[in-house]
Amino acid sequence: MLFVVGAPRSGTTMLERMLASHSMIQGGPEPHLLTPLAHLGVWAKVDKAPYDHILAAESQKLFVEQLPRGKQDYWEACRAYCDVLYGRYMEARGGEKTVCLDKTPAYALVLPFMMKVFPDATYIVLTRHPLAMFSSFANSFFDGDYAIAHTHHPILNRYVPAMAAFLRQTEVPRLHVRYEDLVKDPEAWFQKICDHAGVPFEAEAIDYGRRPPDDTERKGLGDPIGVQQHARPTTASVKKWVRELAADPVKLAMMRGIIDQLDPEDLDTLGYPVETLWKPLEEAGEVVMGPRPKPPMSRYRLQRKAIVKLRQQAQKGGLFRTALEKIRLTTDVLLRD
Repeated sequence: MLFVVGAPRSGTTMLERMLASHSMIQGGPEPHLLTPLAHLGVWAKVDKAPYDHILAAESQKLFVEQLPRGKQDYWEACRAYCDVLYGRYMEARGGEKTVCLDKTPAYALVLPFMMKVFPDATYIVLTRHPLAMFSSFANSFFDGDYAIAHTHHPILNRYVPAMAAFLRQTEVPRLHVRYEDLVKDPEAWFQKICDHAGVPFEAEAIDYGRRPPDDTERKGLGDPIGVQQHARPTTASVKKWVRELAADPVKLAMMRGIIDQLDPEDLDTLGYPVETLWKPLEEAGEVVMGPRPKPPMSRYRLQRKAIVKLRQQAQKGGLFRTALEKIRLTTDVLLRD
């Protein structure tokens, strides 16, 4: 197993495409197998489920305690579940490749669980400048509205401490790769990645655009926007955030507040110490910038815009929420087994 660990909009889809272009590595869409498995009750909990999750969790823990090796047996059971599914997926894709790659950003939030289930897997941790990551997140999915993006998913507050803790642990080996270093010198860093994964270096895989994604990759979760614009790693997006924040004091103030909430040690561990975090912005000085051009409309972007707008209306209450609740009641009755 090969896991690419990284927050949303940190370049994980680009790296997945590169690795999937390797003759020995089977890539694909984000399967999200481990996140729900991590919340069955023994490791964490499920707050909303079609069963009494509190009683189920306590019962599972008592049951696991009676097993010959306790929690170790539970970890192996979780591993067996994943091995069957990953194995059948490899078979379905032809069975010719020997390394199964899973790139699911949400896994970064369940890394302690993953270490128990897959202690012998290969882990590649991809980090990106926090401000660049958030800027890309807000502009890709929320039309540049930082406030809505942060309310919807505070990715820096969630991912920075989780990934920093994983980088500091010593139980499982991992390779730390900074996005900025990868796009600046892809040959050198892809060589390190291949060495860490135990596969021979294949320079042609860096030009991932030569291998167009198949229908499965297009339908799966991941980055359907930026990764299609380039055929190989590029530095074009490294400093887009600088001009944006330099020209918008409201966004800048918001990001300073978010960065202040983060542990400086975590930022340093990720490779972006507070002492140099704002340096690109300080060097840019005052910037006058017109409205940032929006990406072309696509089915995916249209869906995201609709979801955000409809959720806002639903959270306000009123007639729209009442109508939605009636529709939910009706569909629950009609679809009840």
